[in-house]
Amino acid sequence: MHSTYSQRLQLLQQSDITPLLRGCLHGIERESLRVTGNGDLALTGHPAALGSTLTHASITTDYAEPLLEFITKAYPDSATTLDELEQIHRFTHSVLGEELLWSPSMPCRLPPEADIPIARYGDSTVGKFKYLYRLGLALRYGKTMQCIAGIHYNFSIPEQLWARLQQADGDAQSLQDYQSERYIAMTRNFRRYSWLLMYLFGASPAVDASFVRDIPGHKLERFDDETFYLPWATSLRMSDLGYQSNAQAGITPCYNNLQNYTDSLLKAVSTPYPGYVAMGTHDADGQWQQINTNILQIENEYYSTIRPKRITEGDERPVEALIKRGIQYVEARCVDINPFLPLGIDLEQARFMDSFLLYCALEDSPLLAGNDCPQIRQNFMDVVNRGREPGLQLVDNNGQPVALADWGQQLLDAIQPCAELLDRAYGTDGHVQSLAPLRARLDDASLTPSAQVLENMRQRNCSFAELALQLSREHADRLRSMPLDEDIRARYHQLATDSIAAQQAIEAEPQMDFDQYMEQWG
Repeated sequence: MHSTYSQRLQLLQQSDITPLLRGCLHGIERESLRVTGNGDLALTGHPAALGSTLTHASITTDYAEPLLEFITKAYPDSATTLDELEQIHRFTHSVLGEELLWSPSMPCRLPPEADIPIARYGDSTVGKFKYLYRLGLALRYGKTMQCIAGIHYNFSIPEQLWARLQQADGDAQSLQDYQSERYIAMTRNFRRYSWLLMYLFGASPAVDASFVRDIPGHKLERFDDETFYLPWATSLRMSDLGYQSNAQAGITPCYNNLQNYTDSLLKAVSTPYPGYVAMGTHDADGQWQQINTNILQIENEYYSTIRPKRITEGDERPVEALIKRGIQYVEARCVDINPFLPLGIDLEQARFMDSFLLYCALEDSPLLAGNDCPQIRQNFMDVVNRGREPGLQLVDNNGQPVALADWGQQLLDAIQPCAELLDRAYGTDGHVQSLAPLRARLDDASLTPSAQVLENMRQRNCSFAELALQLSREHADRLRSMPLDEDIRARYHQLATDSIAAQQAIEAEPQMDFDQYMEQWG
C-alpha cells in the first residue's frame, strides 16, 4: 500500500474526521428504452403522464424518443438514492400501459434506422436546439447507437473533507484549486482501474442482430439466428461497437490537470472535423442537421468513461462552469445496466461504487505520461472484449504483465479499508459485505453478470432479445405489484403537471428566430 494512501486512511480514521464521509453525495441517472409488450421499440411519443422532457427534473429522455432517463437527486446515503430511483420506476410503470422498460443496456429489435424517432423537446427555441443536437448525433453516429442505455453514477466528496486533506498535505493553493486537482487525480485512477468495473459489472456480452446490420466486418460471432456475441466479452456497450468515435480519438485528454481537460474540450468544440464539414450544418433542403461541423457539437458529446462535472448556472456551458468554479463531482459513465435487477443496479453495487470511487480519490495518482494512456485504454478494451477469457493478462502500472484475477484481488484488498471507513461513518456493514461476492466473481468468471446473461440464454434456449423481454416483463410485474403510497404517487403526478406548465410558459414567451439564436450561440 502506498504511503500517501496509508497516511490519508489514517487521517480519515480520526474520530472527528470519519463522520465527514457522511457528506459524500450519490446520484444515479438510469436510461431505459420503452418497448412494446412484444419487445419492439416503442414508436409512440413520450407519455404525457410522465410530464415534459424539457423541464422535468427526474424523468426525461436522452437521445431517442423512447429512451427514458431517470435522474435522482444526489443524497448523502446511496440507499436513499436507490429508494428514489425505485419510486421513479414504480411511478413510470404505473402509467406506461402495455409498454415496458427494456431490461439491458443493448437495444431491443430495432426498426429500420429511418424509423427510430429522435427525442423532441417542444417548440421553444431551446427545445429545438436540444432536438438539433440529437439530429447531429444521428447524422454523425447513426440512430442505432442512440438506443444504447446505461447508468451514470455521480459521486462527490464534501468540501470539509477536502479541506482537512489539503491541510494534511500542507497544500497552499485555494481550496477550489486543490479540490479540482484531487478530483482530476481521482479521475486518472478511475481510468487506470475501471477495467475492474467492466469485469465485475459488465452485462452486455450479446446484441440483437438488428444492432449490427449496418456494421460491415464486425468481429462478433453468431449465438443464434437473432443474436451476435463475443464468448468472453463483458461489455459490448463499452467496446468499439458502442459509444466510440473516430473523430474524438484525437481529443482524449489524460487528465493531468483541470486546464488540460478544459483546453481539450474547448479545442474539440471549436475545431472543424473534415467528415462533418463535408456533411455541412444544413441538409439539401436547407434545414439544420447539426449544430456545427466541429469535432464536438457541444461538450456533452464527448464520450468518456468518467467526467469531471460542475452544476451549471443559467445559460452557462459545462466547460465554463468548470473553468470558473472548479470540479464539484464526478460522473462515472461506464456502468452497464444489470438486466437481472429491476432498477438495473442495486444497493450492493452502489456500496461498492462508493468504496471504489473513494479509493480512487485517496490513492496516490501519478501523472500520466508516455505510453500510459494507450496502455490504460488497452487494458479496458481487453476486458470489455474478452474479460472472462481464462488466464487473461493485463499490464499493470509498472508496465508488467499481471493476471486479471490477481490484480483484481489486489485492488479489492486495497479498496477494503475504504469500505471499512464508509461502514464506520454510516453505521453499516454494507460496504465491506459488498466485497465478498465480487471476490467470488474474480475466482469464478461464471458468476459475473456477463456470463449469467449468456448462461440464461442457453438455459432458456432463447435469443438475447427473448431473454431481455422475459426479464423486462418480470421486472414490470414486480414493480407494478408494489403500488406507490398515494401521497408519493400524487407528488409524481404533480411534478409531471408542473413540468408541462413550465414548458408551456417557456413556449408562450417570444421566441428568438432560430437562425439568429444559432448565430448568437456559436
